[in-house]
Amino acid sequence: MDTNITQDILGILAGTLTTVSFLPQVIKTYRSRNAAHLSLGMFLLFTLGVFLWLLYGVSLGKLPMIIANGVTLVLAGSLLFAKFMFKQSK
Repeated sequence: MDTNITQDILGILAGTLTTVSFLPQVIKTYRSRNAAHLSLGMFLLFTLGVFLWLLYGVSLGKLPMIIANGVTLVLAGSLLFAKFMFKQSK
């Protein structure tokens, strides 16, 4: 098998698994309308990091990296949005 194809398959598989891993958290947060359990600092840093990975993937022209980080950026961004929108009263 061609090395580039093998690398792309590996990248697609890794990207799919790490991206899909966010879905349960996004679903739980939006169903409960509660984001108190999410660390704001962690998600700010993570979202910035994913954005930079996306830019890196674009600079390399690596479609698996671009797609995975683009979708992950949307999911992580939606959790950041929830953190600000679902303020819990004390």
